[in-house]
Amino acid sequence: MPKLTDQEQQEIVRFIEAGQPLPDKYRFLLFEDKREVELVWNGKTNEVCNVVLPFQVIEQVDEPRAEKPDDNALQPSLFTMDNRGRQLKGWTNKLIWGDNKLILSSLKNGPLRAEIEAQGGLKLIYIDPPFDVGADFSMDIEIGDDTFLKKPNILEEIAYRDTWGRGADSFIAMIYERLMLMRDLLAEDGSIYVHCDWRVNGLIRLVLDDVFLGQFHNHIVWSYGGRGAKSIGGQFPRNHDDILLFSKNRDYQFRRVDTIKKIPFNGSGYRLDEVGRCYRTAPRGMYTDESIKRLEAEGRIMQNSKGTIRIKYFEEYDGNFVYEKKQVGDVWEDIPDAMHMSTTEKTGYGTQKPEALLERILRASSNEGDLVADFFCGSGTTAAVAEKLGRKWLVCDLGKFAIHTTRKRLIGVQRQLKTEGQDYRAFEILNLGKYERQHYVGVNPSLREEEQRKQAEEKEAAFLELILRAYQTQKTEGFASFHGKKAGRLVSVGPINLPVTRLFVEAVMLECRQKHITKVDILGFEFEMGLFPNVLDDARNIGIDLALKYIPRDVFDKRAVEKHQVVFHDVAAIEVKPLVKKNSVAVQLTDFSVFYSQDSVAHAEATLKDKARRIVVEQGQIVKVSKDAKGIVKRTVLTKKWTDWIDYWSVDFDFQSKREIVRVQREDNGGWEERWTGDYIFENEWQSFRTKKDRSLELTSAYHECLPGRHKLAVKVVDIFGNDTMTIVEVAVGGKK
Repeated sequence: MPKLTDQEQQEIVRFIEAGQPLPDKYRFLLFEDKREVELVWNGKTNEVCNVVLPFQVIEQVDEPRAEKPDDNALQPSLFTMDNRGRQLKGWTNKLIWGDNKLILSSLKNGPLRAEIEAQGGLKLIYIDPPFDVGADFSMDIEIGDDTFLKKPNILEEIAYRDTWGRGADSFIAMIYERLMLMRDLLAEDGSIYVHCDWRVNGLIRLVLDDVFLGQFHNHIVWSYGGRGAKSIGGQFPRNHDDILLFSKNRDYQFRRVDTIKKIPFNGSGYRLDEVGRCYRTAPRGMYTDESIKRLEAEGRIMQNSKGTIRIKYFEEYDGNFVYEKKQVGDVWEDIPDAMHMSTTEKTGYGTQKPEALLERILRASSNEGDLVADFFCGSGTTAAVAEKLGRKWLVCDLGKFAIHTTRKRLIGVQRQLKTEGQDYRAFEILNLGKYERQHYVGVNPSLREEEQRKQAEEKEAAFLELILRAYQTQKTEGFASFHGKKAGRLVSVGPINLPVTRLFVEAVMLECRQKHITKVDILGFEFEMGLFPNVLDDARNIGIDLALKYIPRDVFDKRAVEKHQVVFHDVAAIEVKPLVKKNSVAVQLTDFSVFYSQDSVAHAEATLKDKARRIVVEQGQIVKVSKDAKGIVKRTVLTKKWTDWIDYWSVDFDFQSKREIVRVQREDNGGWEERWTGDYIFENEWQSFRTKKDRSLELTSAYHECLPGRHKLAVKVVDIFGNDTMTIVEVAVGGKK
């Protein structure tokens, strides 16, 4: 450390006495720091999230759609399958719902890391983070010929605020921590492609240089000029995106990518040699004499009478056309943007990228069988292309609609590959949902048993208070089952880490009868499958108005609670009818009810200008409110049938056959052990869903052969907003019913 002068020492003392931060020059004088250039922003820290939460498998899709029992005998060359078509070995692709910071941290530090390493590690990461300050998770939902703008839920709004709340500072802080985690997850020869545009490309380039220690390779310009960018005064039209390529180390996986151009032979400038090979020539350029000798041995040198050397370049030729091969550079002008994709590829997702773009990236930096990832997966393009190219994949997103869009898209890819007789992998949908709650209410395992019990009581009390505040409930005393009161209704909050069960509801109803209570709200994170609508009928029969409402994950954000932004939705209700034919069973979907609200008809009528319209959701109906030039208001209900609410539904014909197992860390030795959560995995065996091209929906499944006996069938419905609801029915197949 250089010796400080007396003046410098006195200046340092003055700053300390005044409680002011030291100028940066003293950091270099006082502490040994050899960096000459450093990236600094408000709130920068090198600390990254190290939380490890178990992943919860909520659905598995092995068979894209079994129409008959023998459809399950597939792909023996790649996988072992059971008699239901389930994949028994090999990597299962993963679609994860949740905050990618927690997901990345749990992947890096948890037991799934070993599974990733067993596949050779993550060879390639592509991300397309939210680089547009106006991208707030709003989604356009098609309702017949109209489009409804679905506003983001509170969780998505909070993610948007965390990304852009403090402008560039918060965006850099968000992306920096996630890039640090991604770097640590990459294989030693892995690489990352980061997609951005003019808004943040300069910032992200600096952050990537900082995280990947200068292992920069390309700034790719994706020029989609065919769109005709809007002209803005004082500047050139913007019609390209930027893709930055970095690697973890100097030696990384990369291969040359070529494009093939078909051109007529006549007038092309190509010639044929004495053996009929098609070639063109180019000057010698920078080739050394040693290289010229090698090329001459290959028959690729042409020399004129003056001794001038030209190099031959051979191309494929079919007698009429030349197939000219050209290496792809760092300006990509041959891939059109999403607006010009084929209708079969379009999903309707706002930030969707063309498959051709991801295909080029995956071919350049991964091999068949490699594991690739996308931690802002959006519409699932990375996963779809990876599946088609034989890559394994792991993708995630915070938006439920993104997860649902990706699920439908990947089932579509599975169907396509199945039709073509090609291999495909099973994929599973995971989240950290129930365990995010445990993390929130978590108890320090290093405390003594009595201290743990005390801390658990304190945290559960604080958690309960948070839920009641979010529901805007007045706290009550003197009840066994009830915790608060709101608008003349008593409120009961379900268990923290368990679903609300029939036993729980029966205890509530018993206290209602004892104390003559007639109006009750039960709040829960999850409800036991098959609980409703039967439990609602039971309550109604004894004079109890019972409402079951979901506690949204949004309650964990104190800002949303304080601003009364948290919405508790009533549960949706499914009605189905099992159809039995000898030893086979099918399912008919007969009704579906939802109770969402977004805006209100009255508010729309009061605020709407003349010759304008607005679509709102009120009490489970989507209504178009329009006002003509004379100010006359017209209401049109768009959801005319219950089926209008359904985007997707699927069936598990033998539910409760596969337990949900998670791996959790042991407290005694730090090892990992498997535990049954008490839940079962929904195995998706048949499904029908709407696509951008085909809006029809089947309401009766195919028949599925079952062994004689009683079976539990699970039916899952996903509505047009991406929210899912499930019910189970029991049916007797074969023999006496």
